[in-house]
Amino acid sequence: MPEQPRHRLRADCARCFALCCVAPAFSASVDFAIDKPAGVPCPNLQGDFRCAIHDRLRDRGFPGCTVYDCFGAGQQVAQVTFGGRDWRQAPHTASRMFAVFGVMRQLHELLWYLSEALTLPVAAPVHGELRRAFDETGRLTGGTPEELVALDVSGHRDTVNVLLSKASALVRGTGGADRRGTDLIGADLRAADLRAANLRGAYLIGADLRRTDLGLADLTGADLRGADVRGADLRRALFLTQSQLDAATGDTATKLPPALTRPAHWPG
Repeated sequence: MPEQPRHRLRADCARCFALCCVAPAFSASVDFAIDKPAGVPCPNLQGDFRCAIHDRLRDRGFPGCTVYDCFGAGQQVAQVTFGGRDWRQAPHTASRMFAVFGVMRQLHELLWYLSEALTLPVAAPVHGELRRAFDETGRLTGGTPEELVALDVSGHRDTVNVLLSKASALVRGTGGADRRGTDLIGADLRAADLRAANLRGAYLIGADLRRTDLGLADLTGADLRGADVRGADLRRALFLTQSQLDAATGDTATKLPPALTRPAHWPG
């Protein structure tokens, strides 16, 4: 496991300044009850940086908030990049802080994927490259606000994704289906063989994946909103994140990898 343990890539809202409630924009939809421009605090945000409806977000029309994951970028920006100064007490930092947060979240997400790739024994031929990418990404997270805003984060992500794809291919072998970026919205996939499938960026919104074996399937960036994973075996799925699980619908029979937790809104 890399020197930056995965627990440091988990959100610690108590050490953040509610950056995810201010920096991003969202539109009224099934995910959000209202429109909110970027850089404007959500009306549910309180003076202590806590959400007034945190325990009722789904009931109040904000399920999108419950599936958001900053991968620990919030506390990194708040406590390290800006040294604990919040945007309310130092309003001149607000626009830069919000811009940096968007960059930092992408870097932390890459660290999450890279840390997983480094635990895959079959990907050993590219572990050296993955380690260098992990170290470089970690170095970038320590940049100044000016350096982070100027960073070509899309270019860095593209470079890292090439390595992650190599690791994925080594682990999956040659037998899995290639469903990269495929529109599988609402598809009944219960009879599909998705073991070792490449599902990077696939649209699985509302797909029926009940009792499906997703062992060694690459789920990087797959959209699992409303996907039915009741009874599915996700224990060996590649690059699955907590936010993807939170967006799906599972049950006690859904088998999860040890690094992730069963969402609270799933039926007990």
